[in-house]
Amino acid sequence: MDWETLDSKETFQAALTASHEQLVVVFKHSTRCSISRMALKLTTSQWDLPATVRPLLLDLLNHRDVSQNISEALGIHHESPQMLVIRDGKCIHHANHHHIDPTAVKAYL
Repeated sequence: MDWETLDSKETFQAALTASHEQLVVVFKHSTRCSISRMALKLTTSQWDLPATVRPLLLDLLNHRDVSQNISEALGIHHESPQMLVIRDGKCIHHANHHHIDPTAVKAYL
């Protein structure tokens, strides 16, 4: 699987729009956090979702403003690491820290 870089508010707005046509998964990742590295590695290695799911990776250290924008737009408190599943412009599932499980996304396909 290839992560699409989420590095601007515009990219996030485009993903929200796309979520009306396809499932969008946002992974908020801190490059300084060992828990985040493990959750990202687990998510990447266990990713078994169709190519129609759009995976976006947000580097929190470089794009904190985008993370804040996501939290405000979706009404979801920021955590790190955090995985958000978005459909029709709304967060329909989110998980943090050790609760991140990419197989949980299958329930929303």
